[in-house]
Amino acid sequence: MTALLRSFATRRLAGFGVALALLGLQSCQSDLEVAPESAPASSYDAAVANKWSKLTLQLVRASPGFTPPVTARAVGYAGLTMYESVVAGMPGSRSLAGQLQQLGTLPQPAAGQVYRWPLSANAGQAYILKNLFANAPAANLARIDSLENALAREYAGTNQGVADRSVAYGREVAQAIFEWSKSDGGHEGYRRNFPTSFVPSTALGDWQPTENGLKIPLQPYWGSNRTFLASDAAMPLPQPLPYSSSPTSQYYAQYLEVYAKNISLTQEEKEISIWWADDPSDTFTPPGHSYNLARILVSTTGADLGKAAETFARTGIAVADAFIICWKCKFAFNNERPYTFVRRVIDPNWVPFWPSPPFPGYSSGHATQSAAAAIVLESLYGNVTFTDDSHVGRVRDVGRATDFKARTFHSFWETAEESALSRFLGGIHSRQDNEVGLREGRKIGQHVNSLKWQ
Repeated sequence: MTALLRSFATRRLAGFGVALALLGLQSCQSDLEVAPESAPASSYDAAVANKWSKLTLQLVRASPGFTPPVTARAVGYAGLTMYESVVAGMPGSRSLAGQLQQLGTLPQPAAGQVYRWPLSANAGQAYILKNLFANAPAANLARIDSLENALAREYAGTNQGVADRSVAYGREVAQAIFEWSKSDGGHEGYRRNFPTSFVPSTALGDWQPTENGLKIPLQPYWGSNRTFLASDAAMPLPQPLPYSSSPTSQYYAQYLEVYAKNISLTQEEKEISIWWADDPSDTFTPPGHSYNLARILVSTTGADLGKAAETFARTGIAVADAFIICWKCKFAFNNERPYTFVRRVIDPNWVPFWPSPPFPGYSSGHATQSAAAAIVLESLYGNVTFTDDSHVGRVRDVGRATDFKARTFHSFWETAEESALSRFLGGIHSRQDNEVGLREGRKIGQHVNSLKWQ
């Protein structure tokens, strides 16, 4: 009888990993998790991913120097870290180590050990954000610690060994990614948005300081940064229309079109322009807007932790590379803004609906990064109807007599097209800026989708 009971106990231990006390034997706690194998990332909801993505965007708004290119880089590394901290818990999915430029290896989980993936993601996000936003106000850095501690308690589980191992793994992954990030050319870019070493061209048709008065353009060397994907770096630069002040030229027609539309905007067109403006001083910037669209989709579709991590990784990498490629194009051709051409050739008193950003116009950063994000989100979620409430609650723009109203879309590509259109309506981009940006951004998104995720 005793032998029979011991045999039954052995089978129970093998099946469920639970230490049992039988026949008067003193019970002891196993050093293994309750389940013999760790639950996959797909068995957890996306709460950890959503809370960290939300805090990331809040940090963008609160941290000095997080201009659009700097923000794009930050969400690229944050999204990649989220993915790599849980991909080992996503059966059938693959790490991007060895697929991204100069990222040869990353820490691997210990063979045969159990991990609690929300804890790994939590620790990884805390580490990478503390380092990416090292210049954030102390109160906001404290928010990183607060969120990390709250989520650590929530997902602690019953086994301290598993919890410690999971936290250590996520932190190791984040540390390795951050060390790799330092060599990309954009490390601490928030400290040098307007390098005094750069001397702008004064040639006719080239970018000139506009109504913002800034004499040096934003991040003129950003296009030389290392992209995440080699295929993006290899993209040939698209040639813009040649400069001409002749009223019969295509170049002239492009700028005349901007001027004609800008002096006859409807109320809806003003709302579109304002919604996508994403001024760095008031919002989480254009790439932050794309990252927030990813967050909206993760939340509204009920994505699990694994899919959420892949969503933020694809979106972050796409917009990060989009800004590098777009900035390479901007400073290769140095095209003037409509403000400069129109005031010189058409109407010396014209002021665009939206202030011209301090960098060349061709091609459009909004169009490029929005298209890249749209393509990766479409690959993950198909064409779904969703509402973008990114700016709901913002105070009315009194000067432009415009409110911030949520906008509903029936596909991701609609968001890209409207984002691009908003810059034309704002009077700061020509049609060629937007069309080329959308086309090049689509290619970048396709390249990201072509990585071996599975």
